[in-house]
Amino acid sequence: MSDSTMASMLKKVTTEQGFIAALDQSGGSTPKALALYGIDSSEFSNDEQMYDLVHQMRTRIVTNPVFTGERVLGAILFENTLDREFLGQSAAQYLWQEKQVVPFLKVDKGLCDEKNDVQLMKDIPALDLLLDKAVEQGVFGTKMRSVIKLANPQGIDDVVAQQFTIAKQILAKGLIPIIEPEIDINSPEKAAAESLLKSALLKALNNLANNQKVMLKVTLPDTDNFYAECINHQNVIKVVALSGGYTREQANEKVAANHNMIASFSRALTQGLSAKQSDEAFTKVLNLAIEDIFNASKT
Repeated sequence: MSDSTMASMLKKVTTEQGFIAALDQSGGSTPKALALYGIDSSEFSNDEQMYDLVHQMRTRIVTNPVFTGERVLGAILFENTLDREFLGQSAAQYLWQEKQVVPFLKVDKGLCDEKNDVQLMKDIPALDLLLDKAVEQGVFGTKMRSVIKLANPQGIDDVVAQQFTIAKQILAKGLIPIIEPEIDINSPEKAAAESLLKSALLKALNNLANNQKVMLKVTLPDTDNFYAECINHQNVIKVVALSGGYTREQANEKVAANHNMIASFSRALTQGLSAKQSDEAFTKVLNLAIEDIFNASKT
């Protein structure tokens, strides 16, 4: 990818209004995503068929005329999608060249078993090769997710340390990492976990070099504008929010209450879409979802 293209993508993410579509359901979450879309597990018998079906769903979304860079800043893809095409064009290149939507790639390989009340990321073998492929395909940035269950200082420090270690490897390839330390919205210690996480994030951000810019993806906080210090940090391009199990209505309300935070929704974006819908009905539901999330993300 040329420096001018990267600069154009950076300018869009930094200065334009909109939200990031999370279209990166992978292994474990794909059957659930398909079920919500009206495709039962009896309709596929192996992973290849399952991924074909979810790619059809994603293709129907991103090629729809209402899915454009006017309201959608970026889209996060799963590696399986990066290896496929939208309307005969490689997925990442289609997003940028045809839709002016900035492509991101999910790079984590899932979660480890819970320890110290968190789930760290599994090892990411051959990460450098995956990052090289992302650069070659015209991807702007990456995303990786950990999960925090309780306000355990050691566990939260471990999550942030792992995220920033890998983020530096990603930055070295010229890509922008989205660091996602999700806090379970049902945690009985959610507010306390948020406090510990923000402190750990600010400490890690302060240790970055001036030219090391990252994005953060966080659970919508209990206190409005709680992450303002992160949003305003010189090393942070953007702070985006995951829906985390909230309904679209709940998530939009919370995003709107957090100044300069934008949405990066998965389930909340596809809520109400169905494989059985006519193209007209599908477009109507998708347009309403995009408009609602776009308006909540306006700052």
